[in-house]
Amino acid sequence: MQQQDIQQLKSKGISEAQIEKQIQQFQTGFPFLKIEAPASIGKGIMAPTESEVAGYVKAWEDYKASGKKIVKFVPASGAASRMFKDIFSFVDADYDVPTTDFEKKFFAEIEKFAFYDALDAACQKNEGKGIKALLSEGNYKAVAANMLKAEGLNYGQLPKGMLLFHKYPEGPRTPMEEHLVEGALYAASKGEANVHFTVSHEHLPYFKQKVADKMQQYADKYGVKYNVSFSEQKPSTDTVAVNPDNTLFRNADGSLLFRPGGHGALIENLNEIDADVIFIKNIDNVVPDRLKPETVQWKQVIAGVLVTLQKKAFEYLGVLESGRYDHAKLEEMIRFVQQDLCCRKSDIKELEDAELVIYLKQKLNRPMRVCGVVKNVGEPGGGPFLTYNQDGTVSLQILESSQIDKSNAEYMRMFTEGTHFNPVDLVCAVKDASGKPYNLPDYVDPTTGFISSKSKNGKELRALELPGLWNGAMSDWSTVFVEVPLGTFNPVKTVNDLLRDQHQ
Repeated sequence: MQQQDIQQLKSKGISEAQIEKQIQQFQTGFPFLKIEAPASIGKGIMAPTESEVAGYVKAWEDYKASGKKIVKFVPASGAASRMFKDIFSFVDADYDVPTTDFEKKFFAEIEKFAFYDALDAACQKNEGKGIKALLSEGNYKAVAANMLKAEGLNYGQLPKGMLLFHKYPEGPRTPMEEHLVEGALYAASKGEANVHFTVSHEHLPYFKQKVADKMQQYADKYGVKYNVSFSEQKPSTDTVAVNPDNTLFRNADGSLLFRPGGHGALIENLNEIDADVIFIKNIDNVVPDRLKPETVQWKQVIAGVLVTLQKKAFEYLGVLESGRYDHAKLEEMIRFVQQDLCCRKSDIKELEDAELVIYLKQKLNRPMRVCGVVKNVGEPGGGPFLTYNQDGTVSLQILESSQIDKSNAEYMRMFTEGTHFNPVDLVCAVKDASGKPYNLPDYVDPTTGFISSKSKNGKELRALELPGLWNGAMSDWSTVFVEVPLGTFNPVKTVNDLLRDQHQ
């Protein structure tokens, strides 16, 4: 390593040992996961009955009333550029009128977008004409350019959280505002709602300004006090890039190329949140107020499942600590770990009582998460599976396609036939029975990262992604899946998704 490399590492807070380990990971690759089966209803996925739903909602209401600290954590660092890929293509195309189905739909229904008035104003300012006049004279590209470019709405560069998503009589709302509303509706305790956004460095001023402008309006409307905080992905979680032959990839000036390590890097941000319970949901999965009751109810359900299971786990830990138990009590605990926490060990019958106590303590005393899963409707994303862990146990995990051996026909069949998928709808318990926070990086499975092929300035490179936040970064947590209605999942992957009924 050159002297300038060492300086570069120092400025990012990365050790030489970390880089050596990353280079080694490029050379050896990552093992594929060993899968037992896709999770399904009754086999790893709970489907609560109506009366159970009511019970879990009450459990959550009781927990909130006890004054515990609850935080809503929203990964919001993504730029919206991918949402507008088709419109960027249209602006650069060698034709001037909408030609693809996507382009035709966008322009035919443009008045339905919540950002229509803002875009119309941008067109008036920059073109001297509004949207209707520009479209009537066939100047479609001017309208599209005013949406994307910096002198217009700058939607090609802004973060998703800052785009106008939904219309309301009092004015349109961004996803960031919708998350503030959600925070008040299911995550407020003792009149306070804590919302945390992870944002990229260049987007931080936009978020801070928007929160300053809007927070009081929602505080008054919902009768809560908001505590809104932000964090950025740490430079120390960036990973080094290599050439196809695994030598270090260098920029034109000779410096090393680092890339963000993916959403798995956010386990560090999550670890710094002081809370008893943390909700995690993506920035773009929001709905207008008319559809929020269902979302709110099911957030309360999965949180109720979480606090109910955690209470039981802590009770059992108390019994183990006291030493006042017999073999029948240990068997009751084994059933809880196997049936309720869905964690099985094949040779458990061979363990002596003393070994059994050590095993049970380890499985009961760790972070816990309950994940809402929806019926699979062919959206891309991770699925719920029963997989083998490093310690030989089988437990529930969320898997992405990149973690699965594509050459294994049986595994590919399981992945494509999975009945459910995870829309990033999690609620997490991150403190132990004495109220001490778990150190979350201790529960990451480092063998679940993956390598992807990318390019920089036309040169091929290999990039390293850290174990994903809700995949390998939470591998050693207790995990439970609950089926939630499809209506609670409304992601916005392209701008035309905003034309769906759920966003109107």
